[in-house]
Amino acid sequence: MEGKWWKEAVIYQIYPRSFNDSNGDGIGDIKGITEKLDYLSDLGVDVIWLSPIYKSPNDDNGYDISDYQAIMDEFGTMEDFDKMLEEAHQRNIKIMMDLVVNHSSDEHAWFIESRSSQDNPKRDYYIWKAGKDNGKAPTNWGAAFGGSAWEYDQNTDEYYLHLFSKKQPDLNWENPRLRREIYDMMSWWLDKGVDGFRMDVINFISKDPAYHDGKVQKGSKYGDGSPYYLNGPKVHNYLQEMNKEVLAKYDTITVGEMPGVNVEEGKLYTGEHRHELNMVFHFEHVSLGDGKYGKWDPGEWSLTELKRIFTKWQKGLEEDGWNSLYWSNHDQPRAISRFGNDSEKYRIISGKMLATCLHMMQGCPYIYQGEEIGMTNVSFASIDEYRDIETINAYHSFVEEEQILTHDQMMDAIHKRSRDNARTPVQWSENSYAGFSDVEPWIDVNSNYKEINVKKALQNPDSIFYYYKRLIKLRKEYPIIVYGSYDLLLEDHEQIYAYTRNFGNQQLLIILNFSEEEVEFKLPSKINFTQQELLISNYDVKVSESIKSLVLRPYEARVYLLK
Repeated sequence: MEGKWWKEAVIYQIYPRSFNDSNGDGIGDIKGITEKLDYLSDLGVDVIWLSPIYKSPNDDNGYDISDYQAIMDEFGTMEDFDKMLEEAHQRNIKIMMDLVVNHSSDEHAWFIESRSSQDNPKRDYYIWKAGKDNGKAPTNWGAAFGGSAWEYDQNTDEYYLHLFSKKQPDLNWENPRLRREIYDMMSWWLDKGVDGFRMDVINFISKDPAYHDGKVQKGSKYGDGSPYYLNGPKVHNYLQEMNKEVLAKYDTITVGEMPGVNVEEGKLYTGEHRHELNMVFHFEHVSLGDGKYGKWDPGEWSLTELKRIFTKWQKGLEEDGWNSLYWSNHDQPRAISRFGNDSEKYRIISGKMLATCLHMMQGCPYIYQGEEIGMTNVSFASIDEYRDIETINAYHSFVEEEQILTHDQMMDAIHKRSRDNARTPVQWSENSYAGFSDVEPWIDVNSNYKEINVKKALQNPDSIFYYYKRLIKLRKEYPIIVYGSYDLLLEDHEQIYAYTRNFGNQQLLIILNFSEEEVEFKLPSKINFTQQELLISNYDVKVSESIKSLVLRPYEARVYLLK
């Protein structure tokens, strides 16, 4: 396997609106990021993935872009960005921008022209269709944020496609002029000095030209259009063209967000000789426990299923391709609340265990802001306290319009799975508004900020922060952590996740207890070694303790180097 700098990188995601407010308007900004670069340098991360900072009306918190080459007013100026980029590079931290090119804002100049008339030169920058003979939308597809995926435009008597909000019309990648505009924009940012792109729902960009109706699930008004836009017929052509026209000319890091992608597709997107992307984000593990109504009907998940998913991806991309490793991001609940135990008793210990599980696998680990101090989900009492368009629309749909779920059922699901769990402000200190801002922020701070904050974490040598720092340091010291092959142990164990990594004559043994009970671990006889070295653990461990049989404490994690 070929060594690359980006394979060795640890990536930290910043959601700017919630990171750090430097100018006292309750909204995080670019100068606020610059102020915290020393903190991130101390943590040891190599790359910052920056959620969108472009000009936007903020229908979907910046994922609806009205100008790809301008900065959102609330976040600052292009000069602020240039300064941040320079300061990050001085600290050997690279910047990965969020590229949102499946759709734009309906306030983008392209769309304003496109909707002005049917013969406008930019008409086919977007996907316009006439309605069916019965006056209905071109297809029965539902949009991700509720309602139809088509919006009727009275002015031109046609519908435009929007797989998300109606203020996020889908771009028409069939149009070579549109693709050229996107490639020129990407080159402009790379020439400015950014180091790569995280690509939003990039496997949606190619639509099946037949535009068939989707299958209607029981209880739904709309059809499932995903078979006609997930991993569509020309998606690989487009990404190979993008690579040839833009990415291959620079030393970039790229990751594609890809709902509905499987391992075989993952190989096509990330294979060394495919010339598309470096990595993909798949969604299999974060969909565990999804019920009849997806994440709004969350159920139990099993460790054996989690192991099956991770192992499938680890083995599938082992020799050709690359994994991105994450528990949470701006669209997912907090890792400790979702996969660990956010009680006072086990929050820190389970947070360290989850970090160990992920950072010892093959692939690039992603740390979502606040994860390194053990931030948790938030439980706002009222729907009015939530800001996320997906959450608010789902509440109105399931509770008020369809009356499928009760208020209490829906609020329970929101507390567990809403995207706003990840979007509450980073908790910097015990000061008012958690030290994020001097004024009331755009979304409320989690009420536990006095116990969970950066200031406390930095003062406590046993904090999650310093544990993450040690994990990152180990990754830089031991090539086996980056490049070693992965093999699962104890496949059917419902409480222990154990696996090995092998590289040359070295072997790593990773042992994790995913439960709050003491569990006996027996080392499989096929593991042979003469020496053991404990690299990291989240409890005090006797270095001489035999690993052939041991009792794991609740949420215990250990990593051994075997020779």
